[in-house]
Amino acid sequence: DDCEAFAEDQWKQIKIGDITLKASGPCARCIMTTVDPVRGAFDGAEPLKTLSLLRKTDKGIVFGQNYVHATKSGRLCRGETVELLS
Repeated sequence: DDCEAFAEDQWKQIKIGDITLKASGPCARCIMTTVDPVRGAFDGAEPLKTLSLLRKTDKGIVFGQNYVHATKSGRLCRGETVELLS
């Protein structure tokens, strides 16, 4: 709620609850986002069509970030606040 669109592209490290996560790079979207999960069939070009207009890079169509654990263990619960560390 307190940041600009796509701000997570610049985040290097975040904390959620007692888990610290480090950014490992942008998340390239695959064709699975165009499959209706109920029918298991192609459901049109969206959202990749729109994302390709806004978020196409040399790594593909990207949206969001991949993160890896910086802590050995912890508990992640729905509704916890995301804290930006760097």
